[in-house]
Amino acid sequence: QSAYAVSVLKECAKLRPTDPTVPLLAAKVCIGSLHWLEEGEHFAKMVIDLGEDAGESLAKGYLALGLTYSLQATDATLKSTQDELNKKALQTLERARGLAPEDHQIILYLSLQLALVRQISDAMDHLQEALQLCKDDMNSLHLLALLFSAQKHYQHALDVINMAVVEYPESFSLLFTKVKLEWIHKGPEEALVTCRHMLQMWQMVYNVLQHSGSEKGSSVTETPVIKKHNGLHLTLPDAHDTDSGSQRASSLAASRLEQAMSEITMQSSTMKQGPVKLWTTLEQIWLQAAELFLEQQHLKEAGFCTQEAASLFPTSHAVLYMRGRLAEMKGNLEEAKQLYDEALTVNPAGVEIMHSLGLVLSRLGRRELAQKVLRDAIRIQTTSHIAWNSLGEVLQAQGKNEAAIECFLTALDLESSSPVIPFTVIPREL
Repeated sequence: QSAYAVSVLKECAKLRPTDPTVPLLAAKVCIGSLHWLEEGEHFAKMVIDLGEDAGESLAKGYLALGLTYSLQATDATLKSTQDELNKKALQTLERARGLAPEDHQIILYLSLQLALVRQISDAMDHLQEALQLCKDDMNSLHLLALLFSAQKHYQHALDVINMAVVEYPESFSLLFTKVKLEWIHKGPEEALVTCRHMLQMWQMVYNVLQHSGSEKGSSVTETPVIKKHNGLHLTLPDAHDTDSGSQRASSLAASRLEQAMSEITMQSSTMKQGPVKLWTTLEQIWLQAAELFLEQQHLKEAGFCTQEAASLFPTSHAVLYMRGRLAEMKGNLEEAKQLYDEALTVNPAGVEIMHSLGLVLSRLGRRELAQKVLRDAIRIQTTSHIAWNSLGEVLQAQGKNEAAIECFLTALDLESSSPVIPFTVIPREL
């Protein structure tokens, strides 16, 4: 539908070459749902080329162009390309700001761009201005929490996130950040409480969609609506439950899986036409819970949660990665390596996967290959302090101490400005 909309708007632009709203709308669709960044750049430049004739749309034209550069920088795999695009994004967004100094959305994205290049205090200054203009904007509050977390003011970050969650209780994006903050600041136990709350929230949203979908045929649930999943009851296993022996947990997982597979044929076309975003969110919640259980060394519960996620999307890179993490914790390094390899096949730019694979290869004694994999991870995401640190460890094990020290220093420097969740979680859209 979006692609069709863009082709229609392209024709409209030919018919009304002096109307800036047409290419602006096309840019919006390209930057948003389609992620056609080059086309988005082309449409944004059409608005800018109108100059003063574009009127108030000119600032939005520069905003659109700035966002396409910013998104292209995130996608780029060469550091030189990333740097160049980030610089162009910053300059273009500053130009937009000059044209519309009171537009809170432009100031938010200028702040986000500064955060992406780790100019944290500058980003904070701009964001304060954006919040003065629009004090309860969700993305601005989310970014504020991430900036506080980058400065290691975790309690401030949590206060902001809790405030935002009260305002936007159904935002899973905010809740995932809340989980990460609680994990770091208060420990995995508290974060798991939020995960349980997220499962209840998901259940509620799902039920609402079930009831409203058939009447409205809303955009969230493209028809046909998924068959009502009677008894879809989501709960996390309780690690403290004395009765949660392996037999209980696994049989529970098995029966729940059977029920899920019989009532919703997950991979059927019906599901794919349903609200896929909703199901990927559920997968993420289960995997987040699995990670928290892993942190507590509760392997059985982590396995259960991973199994729940796998029942939704068995071949997703996130599921394969978590299965690899589980295998690695159980000491099955070869199996872990194989699962990480599979996950990378699905998601070749997965920095987290590369990082874990590099460490497993190193533990298996294949240090040259480990070094290559970790260097690839750093090439894709130069700000990953974890990858820099691991590369240092591998180099140190090879006796390359000078190079290792350099990696450790880089990791320390990056960690000092690193948020709990990457800044890219803030959606860049018009």
